[in-house]
Amino acid sequence: MIQQVLTDTNNRMQKAIDALTHDLSGIRTGRASPALVEHIRVDYHGVLTPVNQLASISIPEAKMILIQPWDRSAIRSIEKAILTSDLGLNPMSDGTVIRIPIPPLTEERRKELIRVVHKRLEDARIALRNLRREGLERLRQAERNKEISQDQYTRASDQLQKLTDSFIEKVNTIGQDKEKEIMEV
Repeated sequence: MIQQVLTDTNNRMQKAIDALTHDLSGIRTGRASPALVEHIRVDYHGVLTPVNQLASISIPEAKMILIQPWDRSAIRSIEKAILTSDLGLNPMSDGTVIRIPIPPLTEERRKELIRVVHKRLEDARIALRNLRREGLERLRQAERNKEISQDQYTRASDQLQKLTDSFIEKVNTIGQDKEKEIMEV
């Protein structure tokens, strides 16, 4: 019972870390990355569709994103969606492909991005604490139902706290790495 709760909580916490990593990959750092634009939703024939389902996204240069729509009629919609996103990018189209130059980040924009990163890191920490609380509640319920003893509950809750601490440390490390990446000139 205890091992099942710990394993389940560990898996769910790992998923939270994976989601954070994916989320932070979409934050612009001055380098071109497909993750910057693939989540943008485009109004394609009345349906909001992610860009990566409408086109191929490539990086021909370090500071350039190239989007090749499979349907040329979608070019205007993709351009409009990129312009209205909060990325601050300016797409250029030649009728067949969309080129997006990645401008260097200003100091003010870097600080703003770091604030966004800190908010997402705190959201991840809260998610991890909520998962710990759910695990503790399951252990408490097992103790009440006499499935485990009070000593087993105490040891298991200590293990759960250590697990949570290790994942929060991972979140902090991911945040420090992203902060360095953003502040890199």
